[in-house]
Amino acid sequence: QVQLAESGGGLVQAGGSLRLSCAPSGRTFSVYAMAWFRQAPGEAREFICAITWSSGNTNYADSVKGRFTISRDSAKKMLYLQMNSLKPEDTAVYYCAARGGYLKGYDDWGQGTQVTVSS
Repeated sequence: QVQLAESGGGLVQAGGSLRLSCAPSGRTFSVYAMAWFRQAPGEAREFICAITWSSGNTNYADSVKGRFTISRDSAKKMLYLQMNSLKPEDTAVYYCAARGGYLKGYDDWGQGTQVTVSS
């Protein structure tokens, strides 16, 4: 199992930027890919972006493409989400998640960090 801890959330004005971090610990050698999800009040959890840990290949949801960037630092074992041009509709709790293989689901989750974008 991999333990995940997010940080970096907060309150920002529309058009501003934030960078979220996620620190995995435990069985980190088993991580195949990591991702960011978010969940706004009353809505389902939404996939934002993912990165394959070894190759660095990324994919993004259309709602954040061009504004958000996922990255990882393999040496520091850290995952990041750079969020630019933030909009009020980006307000949500943001979660990082990990999965152990191409055909596996995201089984390990962090506790989430709140991002609030004011208009």
